[in-house]
Amino acid sequence: MSKNKKSQRTHAEILDVAWDLIASKGASVSMADIAAAAQMTRQSIYVHFGSRGGLLFELVKRADERFGIWDDFGAAMKEQNPAARLDAVLSAWLRFVPKIHPVATDLIRLRSGDRDAEIAWGDRMTDLLAFYRVLVTQLEKEKVLAKGWTVDTAADFIWVTSSMQSWDLYVNERFWSPQAAARQIRKTIVTTLLA
Repeated sequence: MSKNKKSQRTHAEILDVAWDLIASKGASVSMADIAAAAQMTRQSIYVHFGSRGGLLFELVKRADERFGIWDDFGAAMKEQNPAARLDAVLSAWLRFVPKIHPVATDLIRLRSGDRDAEIAWGDRMTDLLAFYRVLVTQLEKEKVLAKGWTVDTAADFIWVTSSMQSWDLYVNERFWSPQAAARQIRKTIVTTLLA
């Protein structure tokens, strides 16, 4: 195995160890805690990521790769029927949400006082909102967007209504099953946005 391949593998392995640690103990774990869990020195972790912020930033990008959300979005976007496409995108996202929930909710909680958490979470949400704009632009071109919606307002509606926070309220505050919450969120968005 080449040194570069080994370095990439180690990089991904550190991120996966960090993910599991943060999922169980929260995003306030230290770089020393992550180093210990990865059986490395703290300095080695800094060599890989530069800072705690660098680690968190790459951690959330790694989750996208690890759980395949962009592949799932790509498959969903191939749906010819606009309603089926929108529903497939939402289904992909709402299958992803429970997988990232333990880490994501902690990043959301910490972001007001933790610049690293804010940057890491904000980056992923910016990409997600941009993707929703692409989706809604297609719906608008296909003339299926309900009257009164613009690309920006519809993308915002999808982003807010299907957010981690909305899903969390259904599941952890109102005790809906994840499946029932996903069904309700999908139905609300599809029936509201499509003419």
